[in-house]
Amino acid sequence: MIAYLSGEVVDTTDTSVVLNVQGVGFQVFTTHEVLAKIKIGDFLQLHTFLIVREDALSLYGYTSKSEKDLFQRLLAVNGVGPRSANAILSTLSVEAIRQAIQKEDSAIISRVPGIGKKTALKIILQLQGSFDGSINGLDQQTLVDHQMLVDALTSLGYSILEAQKAIQSLPKEKPVEIEEQIRMSLKILSGE
Repeated sequence: MIAYLSGEVVDTTDTSVVLNVQGVGFQVFTTHEVLAKIKIGDFLQLHTFLIVREDALSLYGYTSKSEKDLFQRLLAVNGVGPRSANAILSTLSVEAIRQAIQKEDSAIISRVPGIGKKTALKIILQLQGSFDGSINGLDQQTLVDHQMLVDALTSLGYSILEAQKAIQSLPKEKPVEIEEQIRMSLKILSGE
């Protein structure tokens, strides 16, 4: 199993990146967020998962271990393949997915392109209870704040997907105050 890769970005496509790892080029399928942030020549580290099929070997890679772990959990759901699991992680943050599962909110998951209501319900049914009250060090208050931010942005007329993308674009050292996070998210959504 190839669990981790780090190397120079030598090429990108709409869905993958090619990493030069000591002279060997590995094609790794990844999220839109990763692809939007990198350019050729950058150094990139990805936690990877190898999918072995009769006709192909495919690598899927994520910048955090929590994304990779969630990808693997999604693969365990009947009817969710690697492309669907990657699409879910490309559209929603790990926190948003886990919250949707914990709150049994299939509407959020079913808004992912290619994921219908039935599949969203399967994901919730099969993964519910598999997460504790924290997400890789995030406490319950952080989750509540995240939901408040989503609710504030959607009440202003933005879709859940737009709100999630804006929240994912916030810097890691974002202000603690929700009001300030809303202002920053609105700037991102307006293109400033």
